[in-house]
Amino acid sequence: MTLPDFYLLRLVLVMMVGRRFWLLPLLPLGWLVFLKLELFSFLAVSPEVVQGLALGVPMALLGIFLGIRIIAGEIDDRSLELAYTVPGGSERLWRIKLGAAAILLLILEALLAVVTIVLITSFPWGALYGAFQAACFYLVLSLSLATLFRSQIGGGVVTVILLGINGFLTGFGNVQLRGSPFFNPYVIVDADSTDLLAWTVQNRVGMLLLMAGMLSLAFMRANRRERMLSS
Repeated sequence: MTLPDFYLLRLVLVMMVGRRFWLLPLLPLGWLVFLKLELFSFLAVSPEVVQGLALGVPMALLGIFLGIRIIAGEIDDRSLELAYTVPGGSERLWRIKLGAAAILLLILEALLAVVTIVLITSFPWGALYGAFQAACFYLVLSLSLATLFRSQIGGGVVTVILLGINGFLTGFGNVQLRGSPFFNPYVIVDADSTDLLAWTVQNRVGMLLLMAGMLSLAFMRANRRERMLSS
């Protein structure tokens, strides 16, 4: 990435979050400190559950916050009409903001991974992709719902509710569903290795296709200028 790209990335993050955007990846680290204290037995962190409990949860919550800011944030900031005049099209701007959000999630994941290894436990490196997948899914989902409702609050609340439902259906990590963005093959111990690999591939590819579909629908909705700008 060239220096102008870093400058553009900074401008986009300032637009989305504010000048203190660099604080965002630091805030979820308090979650790991909470886990380290082991105040509740059901929050005990083993190498197998790091993907969801230590990495996935704080990353998904940050993803939701960033997602509602990408398009719906411009509605609340009254800058959406300006976005439609951006050279190259408004969708180009939104894709840049989406990429900036993904980079911020990667930075957070790196920090969480290092702190987890130092303070809590080591874990399978494949867990990094699983946690990043869950965060990206909720990033895209919150972006899509906030665009649909034309509201940051509406999109954020519904996404958090869906996150809670997902946790309830999966027993907060105890039950693994192939259709869940938090699917974690490392906690499944009684399955054949071939079946486990097939389930993992199905989940990873399926989530990518689902996210691509949601993004396409969200951008189609956002490009309907008259409807998006109507009161």
